[in-house]
Amino acid sequence: MIVLDEQLLGRNLENEISHWYQGEVCFITDLRPGSVIKDDAIPKLLQHANQPTFVTINERDFWRRTEPNQRYCLVCYTLTDSQAHQIAFALRDLLQHSLFDSKAKRMGKIIRVTNHEITYYATSHRKLQTVLL
Repeated sequence: MIVLDEQLLGRNLENEISHWYQGEVCFITDLRPGSVIKDDAIPKLLQHANQPTFVTINERDFWRRTEPNQRYCLVCYTLTDSQAHQIAFALRDLLQHSLFDSKAKRMGKIIRVTNHEITYYATSHRKLQTVLL
């Protein structure tokens, strides 16, 4: 399951991702319809979904502020709002990387993706790990 942050609504990303991702693609608002979801409530909400990979460009509120949990993966892209259309392709590349190419490998990781590197920390090791692209 890929869960997109609500700031990514209206960009057709869910359809672009659905072309290559076989699982469910939805927005965080679909996990609790009809309510406002504050950023600090998102990790708890993700724990109740089926092994979601949450995708956001809100790096400021999630990167190094979110505790990793074995029930979900969180991916922060360092893209601006005007660059968010790149997420579908960037996410496909990330999910094809040997470190993140299965749910089992992704769960428990908080990942930050830039143009040049992937940095992450996990439940199993809190020290930052960096992979150059």
